[in-house]
Amino acid sequence: MTDFYDDPDPEERRPRGGGARRSGATYAARSGRPSEAERPYNLYRSTPRSLGARLRGETDAELEARAAELSRRKAPRPPRGSEFAPERRGGRGGSGGPGGWGPRPPRRGWRRIPGLGRSLRPLWHPLRLLKYAILFCILWVALSVVLFVMSASGGNLPQSRATTAALTSAGPLLLTPNNILVVGLDTRPRTGYSSHEAGSNYSERYANTDTLMIWRVGGGVSRKLSIPRDTLVNVPGCGMQKINAAWACGGPQETIHVVEQLTGVKINHMIVVDLGNFVKFIDAIGGVTVQTPRMCATISGGAANGGYTLNLAPGLHHLTGIQAITLARVRHMPCDIAYTDFNREKQQQQIMTGIKNQLFTPTAFIHLPWAAWDAPKAVQTDMGPVTLMQLFAAAEIGGSSKPQILGGSFSVYNGADVVISNPARDRRLVQQLMTGK
Repeated sequence: MTDFYDDPDPEERRPRGGGARRSGATYAARSGRPSEAERPYNLYRSTPRSLGARLRGETDAELEARAAELSRRKAPRPPRGSEFAPERRGGRGGSGGPGGWGPRPPRRGWRRIPGLGRSLRPLWHPLRLLKYAILFCILWVALSVVLFVMSASGGNLPQSRATTAALTSAGPLLLTPNNILVVGLDTRPRTGYSSHEAGSNYSERYANTDTLMIWRVGGGVSRKLSIPRDTLVNVPGCGMQKINAAWACGGPQETIHVVEQLTGVKINHMIVVDLGNFVKFIDAIGGVTVQTPRMCATISGGAANGGYTLNLAPGLHHLTGIQAITLARVRHMPCDIAYTDFNREKQQQQIMTGIKNQLFTPTAFIHLPWAAWDAPKAVQTDMGPVTLMQLFAAAEIGGSSKPQILGGSFSVYNGADVVISNPARDRRLVQQLMTGK
C-alpha cells in the first residue's frame, strides 16, 4: 500500500531552467498555496482491500509486501552482456535473485562433478539405472547370439550329405510349418552322464533310436507326435523290424524313409539328441518343470550299481538335467506295472515342453550365454545357426499342445515285444498333427 498527499509533488522541486532546489515553504509562498505544515491532507489507499483479501484476513503490511514483490518481478532486466547485468547461474525460472538471476541453490538429487562445469544426475538415479539395465540386457543377448553362432557352426548330422538329400525342403520356420524328426540314440558319451553303464554302445553307426518324434513347428503352430520305439515296420534291406532298428540298418536317411512310409509325413529337418550334452544344456537353463506320476525307477541297476535311480511323488517337479534324462529313459517301474513305452513317450514330450517354457524365464536369461553355448552341442542337425534361432522363436510362438502318440496293441514278433500299429487311428493322429483338427 502506498500513501501520498493530494498535492502531486509536496517535496522539493527543481525549476525548469535549473538552479538551486527550492524548499516547500518557498514554493508555497510564491504559488500562494499553504505550506506543508499548514496544509491539511487526505490519506488514500492505492489498492483497496478486495473481498478475498478481507476474507483471508490480510493486513495492510501484507498487501504492501505483495505489491512490492509484483513490482520487483515486473521490473525490466538489464540486457545480457551489459556491465549492469549480473552473471546468470540459475536457468529460466530459477530462484536465485530477482527474476531468476544470480546463483541458483543446489538442487536435491544432483551433484557437481569437478572438471565438468555442470551439474549431473548421480549414478543411482532411477532413469540412469534403467538405461544401464537396458544396455546390459542388449549386450547380454548379443553375447549369447555370438556364442550360439560359434557353437552351432560345427553341429552337422552323421552322414550329412546323404541325410540332407533325404530331407524335403520347406519355407522359413517363422512363416511356414516344418516337420522336424527328433531322434534320441541309445549311444553313450565317453564322459559324463551314463558313460560308465554296463554294455554301453559308443558307436552311432550301430545305434538304435530310443526316441522318435515328429515335431511340426513354425508358422504359429507347435505340435508333436511320438512313435514308439518298438513299432513293427518293414525296413528296406532288413525286413520286418522294430522301427528303432532302421538307423542301424541304413543310417539316418533310412530312419527318415521309414518314418515317412509309416506316417505319410514329409520330413524337412532332423535333430539327433546328444545324451551327454543334453544334460549340460538342461542344467544351463536352470532345469525343467514336468508333471509326473509316481516314479520309482532304476536305470542300469540303480545308483548303488553305477546307474541311476528316480523316485518322485505324483505331481509337478522341477528336475535337474540328470533327473530329466533319466525320466525320459524309464520304460518299466516295479511300483506301476502299467507304465509302458506309451507313458515314456508322453514324458519325453513334456520334457521338451518344459525346456521351451524354461527358456523364457529370468533364470534362463541369467544363464543365457552358457545355454547358448551348450544348446547347439546338445544336438546334431542339418539346420544352421539362423534356422536354429528361428526354431526357438517359432516354438515359443506356437505354444504347447497335448502329447500325441502313435500306437496300437502290444504283441510278440520273433520272440521280441513289439507294437502293432492301428492304421485308422494313426491316420487320424497324423491329420491332427498336420492340421490341428
